Amino acid sequence: MGRRCGTGWPDSCLVLAALLIMLGGIPSLAMSHTAEDLPTNDHPGMAAGSADAITAGLTERLGEKIPLDLTFRDESGKPVRLADLVTVPTIILPVYYSCTNVCNFLQGGLAGALPGVKRKPGEEYRVISVSFDETETPALAAKYKRMYLASMNPPFPEDGWRFLTGDAQNIRRLTDAAGFRFARKGRDFIHPVASMVVAPDGTIVRYLYGTVFLPKDLTLALMEAREGKVGVTIRKVVGYCFTFDPEGKTYVFNLLRVSATVVILCTGGFLAFLLLTGRRRKDRKT
Repeated sequence: MGRRCGTGWPDSCLVLAALLIMLGGIPSLAMSHTAEDLPTNDHPGMAAGSADAITAGLTERLGEKIPLDLTFRDESGKPVRLADLVTVPTIILPVYYSCTNVCNFLQGGLAGALPGVKRKPGEEYRVISVSFDETETPALAAKYKRMYLASMNPPFPEDGWRFLTGDAQNIRRLTDAAGFRFARKGRDFIHPVASMVVAPDGTIVRYLYGTVFLPKDLTLALMEAREGKVGVTIRKVVGYCFTFDPEGKTYVFNLLRVSATVVILCTGGFLAFLLLTGRRRKDRKT
């Protein structure tokens, strides 16, 4: 039986979090820190050992900063600096707009989840899609912006989600700083399926993998970005204390797992206390 997660964490979960952090025993979620185990291929038939597949990938740069002095072009073709856009917690999606596969699913999945985020887009957070194909144009970016914003209900402010294009140099500086590696194959690309959340100063605080987004996970990532905290430990604690209920489409507090862990830790601590006090008594007698 689980108790549903409210706005705050249960006290037992907070106690468990503190104990696990102290002991260094928080289990990792099923997430790789490199992209070798992630979907990086727009071409499912490609051999995994090909040179392009090895070139493409993702190495997390948590705690590092993306260069905010980079200049791209917005949907109207006007130059815009990242520093003028990343003024609030920002979700950045490296994509290419002509992709007929995962890039569409990535942006479509985010468009479906954003209405559930209880933050004001454009004021409290922003989304930026950045094409890593230097041949793509602002007109193409504007086309896909209209498409994704039109699919959202309630309406999403235009300034809340920007679609950028740029030259090869600025694109490479951004993707290199993010640890995002891609490779061109014909007219398409091999690339990781991932996005990142950055703080207003450009610090990378979280990576989001895959094309499915949960509003609660996005909200947590944006809160971390607002505070400038790299969300590794918090993410692991949430993943340990809560289980996703697919029927209710929400997180449920895993009472059995947490209670069992607390019992084990308390029992271990009590046994350690007995051993230490027993040794002290022996030392006093001798």
